Amino acid sequence: MRFFTGVGVLLLVGAAGAGGLWYAWGRDLPNVSDLDVLEFSGQTRVYDRNNALIGTLTPSLSSSGGVNRDLIKLNQISPWLQDAVVTSEDRRFFKHNGVDYIGIARGLVKGVLQNDLEGGSSITQQVVKNTLLAELNSARTAERKFKEAVLAYQLERSFDKKQILNAYLNVIYWGDGGRSDIVGAETAARAYFRKGASELNLAESVYLATIIPAPNRRYKSFQAFRPLMKDLLSRMVEDARITQAQADAAWRTPIYPAGWRIGWNTDGSLRSAVLENPGRLQSNLNEAEAARGGNRYQYLAYLQAVEKELTPIIGRKALYGGGKIFTGMDLQAQQSAERASRTAELPDGATLGIALVSPKNGEVLALVGQKLTGERPSDWNNATQARRQVGSSVKPLLYTLALQQGWKQSDTVLDAPIRGEYQPKNYDGRWTGRYVTMRYSLDHSLNLTTVRTAQAVGIKEFEAKLRELGLTPPPNAGLSLSIGTLEASPLQLAAAYATFANGGLYYAPTLVRRVQDTRDKVLYTRPAPVAKRVWDAQTAWLGLDMLRGVVNDLDTSQGGLAVRARIPGVQVGGKTGTTNEIKDLWFAGVTPTVAGAVWVGKQEGGPLPSWAYSGEIPTPIWQAAVSGAVAGKPSTPFAEPGGITYRVVRQVNMAFLDSNADAEPVARDGESTSSRGGFFSRRTPAPQPEPQPVQQPTPTPAVIPEPEVVPEPVPEGGQEAEPEVVPEETLPVETVPVEPVPEEALPEPVTVPVPSEVVTPQPVPGEPTQPEPLPTEPEPTPEPVQPDAVGTVTETPIEPEPLPTENPEPLPDDSFNDFPADEGVFNELPPAGE
Repeated sequence: MRFFTGVGVLLLVGAAGAGGLWYAWGRDLPNVSDLDVLEFSGQTRVYDRNNALIGTLTPSLSSSGGVNRDLIKLNQISPWLQDAVVTSEDRRFFKHNGVDYIGIARGLVKGVLQNDLEGGSSITQQVVKNTLLAELNSARTAERKFKEAVLAYQLERSFDKKQILNAYLNVIYWGDGGRSDIVGAETAARAYFRKGASELNLAESVYLATIIPAPNRRYKSFQAFRPLMKDLLSRMVEDARITQAQADAAWRTPIYPAGWRIGWNTDGSLRSAVLENPGRLQSNLNEAEAARGGNRYQYLAYLQAVEKELTPIIGRKALYGGGKIFTGMDLQAQQSAERASRTAELPDGATLGIALVSPKNGEVLALVGQKLTGERPSDWNNATQARRQVGSSVKPLLYTLALQQGWKQSDTVLDAPIRGEYQPKNYDGRWTGRYVTMRYSLDHSLNLTTVRTAQAVGIKEFEAKLRELGLTPPPNAGLSLSIGTLEASPLQLAAAYATFANGGLYYAPTLVRRVQDTRDKVLYTRPAPVAKRVWDAQTAWLGLDMLRGVVNDLDTSQGGLAVRARIPGVQVGGKTGTTNEIKDLWFAGVTPTVAGAVWVGKQEGGPLPSWAYSGEIPTPIWQAAVSGAVAGKPSTPFAEPGGITYRVVRQVNMAFLDSNADAEPVARDGESTSSRGGFFSRRTPAPQPEPQPVQQPTPTPAVIPEPEVVPEPVPEGGQEAEPEVVPEETLPVETVPVEPVPEEALPEPVTVPVPSEVVTPQPVPGEPTQPEPLPTEPEPTPEPVQPDAVGTVTETPIEPEPLPTENPEPLPDDSFNDFPADEGVFNELPPAGE
């Protein structure tokens, strides 16, 4: 009796466990009917926003990140290959119901003895894993195994064995061809043997089946894995798929996989085997593509993105069943972006991603996923799928958040090292020890002032703003987030920048407007785009004004970072970005009708050459793509909101709110914090000293190197060290005079001091100013903030000097107006090249 009670309890527990697994993982499974793509017409036509035909969606299956668009029926695949694959991958395929329990038991034993959990997957399960569960990225998890088993049973009930085998042979990954993955039997036959899948002989079929478990490694070691072919032939004889005579003949048949020079003996043994040209795989693929026509992959990145957007909405059967898809693509913009990709001059081994969106509603105007060469592009779409660190391209978002919190472009921040373990540097490793305006800091992409701004604004507040903009800040990034450790795709960054051009509204990017079936019945209509306000209109305009300053304030000789983004007759704003070790180069920018971002880097990661600059490589690509997109269309200016006025500060015309246009600039050191952890408890207006006439020094030309950002490596443990927080009562408040000095008289900047040294910041002016008489006394250097002085990285106490009893006499109320109010106003941009 106790026995039966125990069995009942176990059954109840098992049922409860199964029910729990189903509740957790089984309620929202994909539809297996979506795999029936081989019967579809492949004639779903895709149109742009002006109803111009841009392409046809071809049924496809994906595997390991690659996509097979050369789907073929089972009768187009050599029977030898079918039999070899079944014997090699799932000998009981025609006997089990989707899950091979004997194979699973064998896999569990292997897992216990060899710590390998991969054994036991049937062909049916592998089809499920590589298609319906591709988003799980082949993770070795209980969730994936549970879903695989459930979907495998469903697949076996919906399709016969030949259909499932057909799907498997179209989806299996057969190696890295170079620029393209080798996915599916037809592609593999073309790549390895320059023939169709139907033409493969037994020896070639056995070779292809043998390399499936690890194609890249086994392809490169022909001699080492040759014995596996003999073993597979023997098992095929055991399974009665071939005769012994056929096996012996296949063993003696010479084969020549692409790139290999092989010498054969008549008995099937090797005299020699040398891999001479592994690039032959890609050459064979290119040859096959050329035979199909050169325009087969035109607009591929956009069409891929359309498929990805629509599949979860209408399913693959409706997607490939014929009908029409109307998108937001601007064909002129798409062609311009592809032309810019083809003509782009990139470092060796680099590729790119381009995304253009409409600020009006977030529609995606153009996508380019790779550097286009005329050959088949990679299946990986860098415009939408890549997540790369954005470098200094994130800075305008931080500075605009500061403006939202009440800062002004004319407010100044100390350009000097910060306290704490985290020690970022400016791009060239130098600092001035002076308070420079926000505008100057962004124009020159200074890291030290940016990090100090982030300390003042608040990292938590910045993270929240990035999320509002559709971006995902990394966990525990700390202060490094402000100078570029955020990861994003070009499409994400373009959508975030679009908020500067439309008055502060964020639209999630969309591609598809409407889908109709073969009878013109509407299957899907995109809901009207919903805007989320992330900036008020005035703040968005102030941020845009700073972005336009990056493009227009400085020429190349003055260190201008984005001069090559200028488009004659078009208002442009934008920002460059470079990451640590020059792994990623960016330019993101806006015009009144187009927002876009360009990324350049290596697909596999790794540094680019030291001469690669973001202002020289992605910026002209962006300019070429956007200028072509807007060519011939009515030129419209940015829509300026009310409540904005302008003042000329240090020879730069800046936008201000009417309410604070004449307020004195506020000087911040970025290290004094209040209990909020965001703003300073004390803000000190930057005083202006009385000028006294002295003899001007002979000006010497100054060449300002591009101070682009390279984010500092994260300390061990993966988390940025936060700066030391010093109680505010211990911090003396100091006012540092920022004196107008001619830009031509810039002294040599100071190198960032070693922490063990005591270095006092030298009096180096940080910004261009209108030439005025210098004071007779040497300009004072910034005073120490406390025993560990700002600008001095040291543990040695330094006695601070007493603060002045009163501020120098302030300038008159019109002190901002160095030039007439209408001179230099951004409503009239300088022509390109000025």
